[in-house]
Amino acid sequence: MSEALHEIEALIGELSRAEKAMVLQWIVRDLGDAFPGITQDPDVVGGDARIVRTRIPVWTLVHSRRLGMSEADLLVSYPTLRAEDLANAWAYARLHAEEIEAEIRENDAV
Repeated sequence: MSEALHEIEALIGELSRAEKAMVLQWIVRDLGDAFPGITQDPDVVGGDARIVRTRIPVWTLVHSRRLGMSEADLLVSYPTLRAEDLANAWAYARLHAEEIEAEIRENDAV
């Protein structure tokens, strides 16, 4: 492993979970349109984009954040989530804004 990677590893160890999520968000943004932590299945949560290993839709996380929940709050409220899940959710939501907005509107109407 390079010296730079050793330094990054040491720095990451000093960050909070929320700060790690922010760093991951930057990395995901830099890597492009890959969303390895997001999946869609028509038989799970109505086919909405969701976090893998969970039934937590991306729109729920986006909506919760808009209502004032921090990333740290989300990680506490959803113990199965990891910081990288939030980074993937934010990246997905940014590139699929119309889809997420429609899902929020549909679920607010219920």
